[in-house]
Amino acid sequence: MTFRTPVTIFGLVAVSAIPALSQGRGGGDWATAGGDAQRTAWVRTDPKLSPETLKSANFSLLWKKKFDNAPRQGNGLTAPTLMDRFIGHRGFRSYAFTGGSSDNVIVMDTDLGRIEWQKHFAGGVAAAGTATCPGGLSAAVTRPVGTAFPNTANLGAGGGGGRGGPAKSGVGDPDEGAVILKQMAAQAAAQAAAQAGRGGAQAGRGPGGGGGGRGRLPQYVYAISSDGTLHSMYLSNGEEPKPSVKFLAPGANVTGVAVVDGVVYASTAGKCGGSTDGIYALTLETGAVTSFATTPAGTDGFSFGPDGTIYVATADGSVTVLAPKTLASKGSYSAGSPLSSSPILFESKGKTLIAVGAKDGGIHIVDAASLSSAVSKSTGGAAVEALSTYISGSARYVLAARGKTITAHKVTDAGTLEASWTSRDIPNALKPMVVNGIVFALAAGDKATPAVLYALDSTNGKEIWSSGKTVTSFVPRNGGLAAGGSAVYFGTHDGTLWNFGAPIEH
Repeated sequence: MTFRTPVTIFGLVAVSAIPALSQGRGGGDWATAGGDAQRTAWVRTDPKLSPETLKSANFSLLWKKKFDNAPRQGNGLTAPTLMDRFIGHRGFRSYAFTGGSSDNVIVMDTDLGRIEWQKHFAGGVAAAGTATCPGGLSAAVTRPVGTAFPNTANLGAGGGGGRGGPAKSGVGDPDEGAVILKQMAAQAAAQAAAQAGRGGAQAGRGPGGGGGGRGRLPQYVYAISSDGTLHSMYLSNGEEPKPSVKFLAPGANVTGVAVVDGVVYASTAGKCGGSTDGIYALTLETGAVTSFATTPAGTDGFSFGPDGTIYVATADGSVTVLAPKTLASKGSYSAGSPLSSSPILFESKGKTLIAVGAKDGGIHIVDAASLSSAVSKSTGGAAVEALSTYISGSARYVLAARGKTITAHKVTDAGTLEASWTSRDIPNALKPMVVNGIVFALAAGDKATPAVLYALDSTNGKEIWSSGKTVTSFVPRNGGLAAGGSAVYFGTHDGTLWNFGAPIEH
């Protein structure tokens, strides 16, 4: 019995009999800032990492690589994005994509810890920049994502998902073949469901918006250089098959990028380069650009609902809902106080809920179908800089980065929040990330203090592990965490990409 699944070959998707395990509907690679379209920062399963196995898995620094990239003001290396299971002329590859403030894109082979390809965009904005408008490439390199909510039905089983160990098989039940085939049958069904959902069938669309023929879709990675130009590059080698496209004003400070259904979305802040702050959309097939003027709050810029609707939190205290592609306003929620985080979205009891953090320390939970008032509001604490979400057992939790701590809040069946735990001191805490029950929290540090990576138990917030004094620089303001394949990645201001993880058996 053979299950034919799509694999990537020479930057193209082809149908292959080679198994390509996934995390299920909407739960694949860390392809954009926050990991997915909802910006949840949650890797649902991992074959090696859990609160119980982290230390026995020999989790440690696997490699670090310093690039030739000059920092600009507070910016340096962007938060990485990842791709596993790439099959090219040199065999299997796993990649980390990162942008550099010197208008660079660097792609690492994460298994071998070496540069696969790199690209410099000449003709960028050369000004030294300011604290508000640092200049250079500022937003994460991204790959297309679907908007369907992830499958969370079988999280209690634990493990699975991603590469992390040697290939194994076992004897299955009569007439079922090996155990791996039975698993593949279930996962193939999940993948089919994802393709049927919004965003699944078109997630690989390239500059022309087309598919390149049945069973064969070009695969691209996207970056916006400092001159406001969108670059669509072959994933395998960085070549641009079509001319780059003028998208934003030169020198615009880009805070978020995502590619959904053949449309590139970007958010800008600081009114840099004479640009108007807001959300921008570029349709790849036509080159048409639309925009919505606003002042986005938070580090991710915006998030998506399962139907492709865009949600953006604004500094003046609203969550604005925008239609896909046209960016026409579909309504808004008024928080009544300034907001400070980008929104995240999740499914709860059949409802789409929005969570957003405020400068007064509150977290607002809003039903996307009813924007007139919040389902609940928490109060107190320091300003919320960023949010993440995960499920532990049968309960949904929201994590908040609050300057010096991470706080966890349980979402009740009614949609209200209950305080759960508060972490140890984590100075200048960035958006936390959850990997199979482990909360990874990054103390960004500053010019005088290097960054520290912490691993916390998601059930109680207790520290399990930390990187101690291993890291030698601080995390830039356009940096952050990414995870995949039993490893965690982030870049620092001095141009170094760090990989902490569990060694893979080859």
